[in-house]
Amino acid sequence: MRNLLLFCLLFWVGGRIFAQANPDDVGSRSNLDEQYRPFYHGVASGDPLPDAVILWTRVTPDTTGPVSVDWEMALDTSFAVPVKSGTATTNDLIDYTVKIDVNGLQPATWYYYRFRWQDRWSLIGRTRTAPVGDVDSLRFGVVSCARYSSGYFNAYEALAMRNDVAAVIHLGDYIYEKSGGSGDRKHEPDKEIIDLNDYRLRHSQYKLDPHLQCLHQMYPIIPVWDDHESSNNSWTFGSPDHDTTNEGPWLARRANSIRAYFEWMPIRLPDLQDSLRIYRTLEYGELVDLIMLDTRLADRDEQVTGSAIDDSSRHMIGPVQLGWLATEMDTSHARWKVLGQQVMMAPLEIPFVGPVNPDQWDGYRAERQRVYDSILTKNITDVVVLTGDIHSNWANDLPLPGYDPSTGANSVAVEFVTTSITTENTGVNFANAIIQAANQHIKYINLADHGFFVLDLNKTRAQADYYIVSQIATQGNYTTSREESWYVLDQESHLRKATAAAEASSAMTAIAPPKKPDNPVGLEEDLATPILFGTYPNPFEVGFGIQYHLFQPGQVFFRLLDLDGRKLLEFDGGFQPEGLHLRGIDASSLARGMYLLEVESGGHAVHSRVVKVN
Repeated sequence: MRNLLLFCLLFWVGGRIFAQANPDDVGSRSNLDEQYRPFYHGVASGDPLPDAVILWTRVTPDTTGPVSVDWEMALDTSFAVPVKSGTATTNDLIDYTVKIDVNGLQPATWYYYRFRWQDRWSLIGRTRTAPVGDVDSLRFGVVSCARYSSGYFNAYEALAMRNDVAAVIHLGDYIYEKSGGSGDRKHEPDKEIIDLNDYRLRHSQYKLDPHLQCLHQMYPIIPVWDDHESSNNSWTFGSPDHDTTNEGPWLARRANSIRAYFEWMPIRLPDLQDSLRIYRTLEYGELVDLIMLDTRLADRDEQVTGSAIDDSSRHMIGPVQLGWLATEMDTSHARWKVLGQQVMMAPLEIPFVGPVNPDQWDGYRAERQRVYDSILTKNITDVVVLTGDIHSNWANDLPLPGYDPSTGANSVAVEFVTTSITTENTGVNFANAIIQAANQHIKYINLADHGFFVLDLNKTRAQADYYIVSQIATQGNYTTSREESWYVLDQESHLRKATAAAEASSAMTAIAPPKKPDNPVGLEEDLATPILFGTYPNPFEVGFGIQYHLFQPGQVFFRLLDLDGRKLLEFDGGFQPEGLHLRGIDASSLARGMYLLEVESGGHAVHSRVVKVN
């Protein structure tokens, strides 16, 4: 019933995106390798438990209809010591994505996995299960805010190549919904995304990025969404950037973004009774409980300004999630309670003006105090908050009234904020001293750079080492450097500055999988054959779009055939360069029914089934 409702909502907007698009709209070039066929989007894993982990891929088949994909997991890169295997079926209803929850695994173990379709293998991915019991130390990579059109994901690659973290915590803005940007890469579709097809295309584009693929190949990811996975500054029932007159109902758009997210991300599906529930806890032995929150869509009230921010009836996470959070912290047996969430919790105010950004916890002061109270009333210690969203690095105490910046007295917890992978920030550190003078609980700021931080935890302290990359304007040719490090001691709740980066445990290192799948290079005629990633929407009302890739330049033709192979419509796509393309097709003249789409270049054609419903 839920799928049917989503399709009905999709048909309501029926092909709007592509009817408005230029038929010759061409996306940014990509560097696909035919050796990856049909797993061009790579592999990923996520949400590791001591005995289970999610495996993910996306298959681009040569045929239409359901597709069966084999998978296997082993303790070594040659798969000489297999531990698990199986077969999964996917189809166009889930955009040919594959997601498997593999269980029966051993804790604190590195595993390797891969997928197979017919005689073709995917990349080999590497993943690690969570530990149990006594754990000496752990470390995680922490990232946020990767806008494709703002630059290259060098920071993802830099983190992936470290080979010293157990998992990567992604705090949101994994994709961006708008077009534009400051770099030389263009979003696909080159517009603000609204429909299910839009969100699928955008996720597809991101998963084709080689540096993001590298990150997913090397580590499991633990993600939560923020606003740009749906719409800028979104809240439960709207977004200031969503125009219901021209863009349809907000709840339809929200459902589209959520559905695409769960299709394309290696994350466990939420409670079937609550499709918005993304908040969850992942236990890492007796050392860390990683408590992932949703400060965006679960129960957030609309942003306000002025005295209304102190209205005690307003919510950031809502009573249900707040009660769950309080219980999770109170009943935790772990030393560190690490809260992964989206927007900055520490106050950021200008004297005589007030809060800088009401989208942050500053705009929900009563709710923030309720979170603090849930810590204070139960005397919960060792709480660390992880934050993304604001494209800059921060290290903060979380102050109570009477806070003493010289000793850290009356700080309830600490907060580490990661900068963006690419999304624009000020580009210069010009006001740091002024900000810190007015907000003395803020210990470190970098408003200018891009990168990530490594969170290193042991039984005596939790430390964040902040790393920046030298440039994002080009792919590669960058350097990585540690800027600062800050830590909090066990049983304390304020920050201290570290003089050096934390040292990684040897248990975190493992053999890296090969960068290429074990497939022969395709025959010469394969290189002339277009790759059809998908048609969106499908079913359609008026028109649809085609996402396809050419391995070599050539003349392109699009044809619609009936099921007997008779040509009904033909479109000349012109001579197109190598790379990824997006083409709109007007099929308004056809009657409702099922058709075959043919895409031909260089004398070679691929086919896909499309359905017209009106």
